[in-house]
Amino acid sequence: MSPTLFVMTYEPSDGFGPLAQEHGPAHVARLHEFHDRGVLVHAGPLQDPFDGTAIGVFTSREAAEEFIAGDPFVSGGVVARWTVRGWDDLFTGPRD
Repeated sequence: MSPTLFVMTYEPSDGFGPLAQEHGPAHVARLHEFHDRGVLVHAGPLQDPFDGTAIGVFTSREAAEEFIAGDPFVSGGVVARWTVRGWDDLFTGPRD
């Protein structure tokens, strides 16, 4: 059976651009911190169209919630709404 990962989705606030620029360096530093700890597997904005929606894939719900709780994008108003959902990645782990 494949391990469950946890997908965080961010939906931006209206006029998120200037706020994202202001809080961007601290947000990116937090991304690197969680990636270096091995609990953030993938992260980035969705494209076509680029509208500020972004995802992060974490190894546990607790790691995703910890990230969100201290993320400058959340506290700084860049993010209007967020979700965390479990995801069974069919291609992670051994092939059966």
